[in-house]
Amino acid sequence: MKTCLIVIDAQESFRHRPYFAQRDYGPYVTAQNALIEGCAAAGIPIVRIFHVDGPAGASNPFAIESGHVRPLEELAAFDAAATFTKHRHSALVNSGLDVWLTENGIGRLIVSGIRTEQCCETTTRHASDLGWSIDYVLDATLTFDMTQPDGRPLSAADIKARTATVLEGRFAKICSVEQALERAGALAVA
Repeated sequence: MKTCLIVIDAQESFRHRPYFAQRDYGPYVTAQNALIEGCAAAGIPIVRIFHVDGPAGASNPFAIESGHVRPLEELAAFDAAATFTKHRHSALVNSGLDVWLTENGIGRLIVSGIRTEQCCETTTRHASDLGWSIDYVLDATLTFDMTQPDGRPLSAADIKARTATVLEGRFAKICSVEQALERAGALAVA
């Protein structure tokens, strides 16, 4: 099955949000880069997704005018097979990604990027409902601590565990970087 890596919202915009935390950033970048490099070496197309959201202006890190809608500085360089801009949580809403995937005969998506429970999970659910097979690489996603509606803290680790629980076997196969690359034929099976 033809596979494509999707790198969702791995952009500098997040570094300019008050909730950004370094704690999980290093391990995320390491996993994201290993996935990018593995796919690039195997000739697996890599699609870049940027999130752009209003209002327009330099003070909004998700506005083009801010200069922050660009790849993370530490992200491995890659030649994107395609680049799409999205304005919603799902990368499939009015971006043209679905058309590109169909035209290129893509049957399996490897999902990675920022944020685990928002754009990555929403894109995964949407793509699964549209018929794509999904490998969700939890280690190659990043999220941040949140506050629950009742005021209690919710850690990024708990958010990732919840995302893995609700996606596994229903919408996606939760994979490590190595498992996703192996499933895509990018690693020789020992």
